[in-house]
Amino acid sequence: MAGLAAVNGGMGVASRVPTITQSRKFNTMELGRMKRTMIYITGFLGVALVGTVAVAMATRAGYESAEYKVIESDGSFEVREYPDLMLVATDSKMDSQGRDGSFMRLFQYISGANEAEQKIAMTTPVFMEGEIGKSDVSMGFVMPKEVAAEGAPDPKGEGVKLRERKGGRFAVIRFPGKLDSKLAKEKEAELRAWMKSRELEGEESAEAAGYDPPFTPAALRRNEILIRLKASSKETENGKSEADSETAKDS
Repeated sequence: MAGLAAVNGGMGVASRVPTITQSRKFNTMELGRMKRTMIYITGFLGVALVGTVAVAMATRAGYESAEYKVIESDGSFEVREYPDLMLVATDSKMDSQGRDGSFMRLFQYISGANEAEQKIAMTTPVFMEGEIGKSDVSMGFVMPKEVAAEGAPDPKGEGVKLRERKGGRFAVIRFPGKLDSKLAKEKEAELRAWMKSRELEGEESAEAAGYDPPFTPAALRRNEILIRLKASSKETENGKSEADSETAKDS
């Protein structure tokens, strides 16, 4: 009897151990749940990404952008012709904590800190001259065409001034990312190498341009480095492709 009980007890334990078929069924169910979860997560991330891109594009498209003509286009490189532009500009001023209030000084100007107390629409791009991240950078907002034509009001804020950005031809490279000194130098080097391959001679200094607000993800930002071409440059002399030039539309 004791032996029979032992056998029966063993059978009870065995009956509680999943069979190979049951294990496979369980694994299949778990895999199914995992796949559905991954599909939901992927779908959510896809919708979130599309939404983020849409917001970034809509925000950028909502601003008037400085006009230019494309003379030559080669991937991320272009030669452009800009008209004269009116800017409100300020030089970097680092505080005791190393913060620069250039953007806010210019934003206050277009928000009404000017002699006419006029609110002026934000535009793109924000131009920066000098080495990004250093104390000798000049930042400028482009005045809307209508405001520039009527005469932009004088600034009230200290260190803010109106100035003209002379038109001309520029070699340009366009790229995403968080614009800092390292990235700006890398892209300027790429641009100068491309210019050399095109026998284009540019000035020693370069400009940076940013088109997006700070909350825009780095991968979706539109940044540019611009180098003014000298009058002796091949592109400037022969004006090739001018007949095919088109007014650029911000994307």
